[in-house]
Amino acid sequence: MSETATTTEPETPQQQGPSVARASGSMAIATIVSRATGLLSKVLLIAVIGGETLGDSYQAASTLPTMINELLLGGVLTSVAIPLLVRAEKEDGDGGESYAQWLITMGTLILGVGTVLAMACAPLLTDIYIADSKEANPELVTAFAYLVLPGIVFYGLTALLSAVLNARHVFGLPTWAPVLNNVVVIVVLAVYAMLPGELTLNPVRMTDVHLLVLGLGTALGVAVQASVLVPALKKTGFRFKWKFGWDSRLSEFGGLAFWVLLYVGLGLASMTVLTNVATNAKGTLVAFNYQWLISQVPYGVLGVSLLTALMPKMSRAAAHNDNDAIVRDLLFGNRMSSILLMPFSALMTVSGVSIGLAAFAYGEAGVVTGTRIGLALSLSAFSLVPYAITLLQLRVFYAMKDARTPTYIQALIVAVRIALLYVFLNVSAPGDATQLAVGVSLAMALSFVFGAVVGQVWLRIRLGRLRTGFTIWTVCLTVVASSLAFAVAKGVNWLVQQALGSPSVFVSSWVEVIVVTLIGLPLSYGLLAAFQVPEMKPAIDKINRLVRRR
Repeated sequence: MSETATTTEPETPQQQGPSVARASGSMAIATIVSRATGLLSKVLLIAVIGGETLGDSYQAASTLPTMINELLLGGVLTSVAIPLLVRAEKEDGDGGESYAQWLITMGTLILGVGTVLAMACAPLLTDIYIADSKEANPELVTAFAYLVLPGIVFYGLTALLSAVLNARHVFGLPTWAPVLNNVVVIVVLAVYAMLPGELTLNPVRMTDVHLLVLGLGTALGVAVQASVLVPALKKTGFRFKWKFGWDSRLSEFGGLAFWVLLYVGLGLASMTVLTNVATNAKGTLVAFNYQWLISQVPYGVLGVSLLTALMPKMSRAAAHNDNDAIVRDLLFGNRMSSILLMPFSALMTVSGVSIGLAAFAYGEAGVVTGTRIGLALSLSAFSLVPYAITLLQLRVFYAMKDARTPTYIQALIVAVRIALLYVFLNVSAPGDATQLAVGVSLAMALSFVFGAVVGQVWLRIRLGRLRTGFTIWTVCLTVVASSLAFAVAKGVNWLVQQALGSPSVFVSSWVEVIVVTLIGLPLSYGLLAAFQVPEMKPAIDKINRLVRRR
């Protein structure tokens, strides 16, 4: 890996090949539906249970299975399993099937043991997770934890089966599977809303029907998500059988897994600190989680699709020691991330408060919670592109079977994040959930900006020249295009609001979201096309072909 990249021009999507475009496009459609149904489930959740004690307790408990799954296996699978499966497919006589069987067998065993231990330690996990909280309800968090922790197995199996499918060039169904999870949760919330009475907080009873419906329903959604991947795996010709024992590549997998688990552990430590900080003011954790949910919608639809399609491609380039191809993929991914995501970052910055009010100011939540979510979103949305670039940079290291460097970078990011969390905690007014929600969100956002800079420098040292100037130029163009477009969109919105007179806060918020979105996003991409950004050319050519046909 000592070769340096050549100084060629960045590839366009056409040069990248149709596979990335097709895979990204199919995943984007599935992810749009997934994110839309996920957002609907979260809107219903906050409307049904509110944004304070019950909401904070459910949020804290429902993140435990995902965190523990990441620590046990999830982070390993999303980072190093695909490169190893791709290499096994290339090197093994059976196309890597035996290796995949071994991964699924050992993964299931680890997940099962981890789930049992986590449930036995649920009260301890609660104490650690909300140790410094002044507003949390430990009994309620623990009760929810007992019910949702079995989801660890299903989260892990989803990651396992998705990794095998992705390595076999199947991207669609793994992206559609979360939709079923969201549908189950929506049905569960509807049932919860129809139950008579309210969930008892003092004392908390495990036999409370409200608690059982909400907790077990959450775990059921994850189980459904994992189960639908089994038929898809069979359809690829994969035949599963339990495969225990030693694989000659176990030491390689173990070496990579150690560093990934350390990476994930650092992330979980930072999230534990974040949760402790956020629960110092009632409603802060809900505000942070929901602004994060909104900010992840464009990344989940566009960024994840791009990253998932590029990962096998970069892994194959790394397997052939083709550093030039790796650098081209990195440059392409960085530039496309900026082009795709910067307009959405601008949208959330200028209209974040209206988005928060339009989406969440209903039922038990109210205008205060909606405003709090929107303000946190607006002031931290600038990190969307740095976040996407950071994750892509880390995947480049994993594609080269280097799990150590991402862990070092993660350690630096976490150190900065934790320091910022305590700075914002100390400067926020005691008990002011809005100030603290903004501070927590800013700490997360700024840590990703720092991570993107560190990752680029580290890759420059590792791979040689990265053509960073092309990336910076693209970022500048997207900032200019987005700024101009959304300035026009906000101006039109002002005129529309004046014409409407004095509508309610909900009507006004929805009008702004619709007007600014419909004008700002198309105009942003139109200006990027006018600026002749190379990555926009395939879209322009397709539009021209459609126009000529008419």
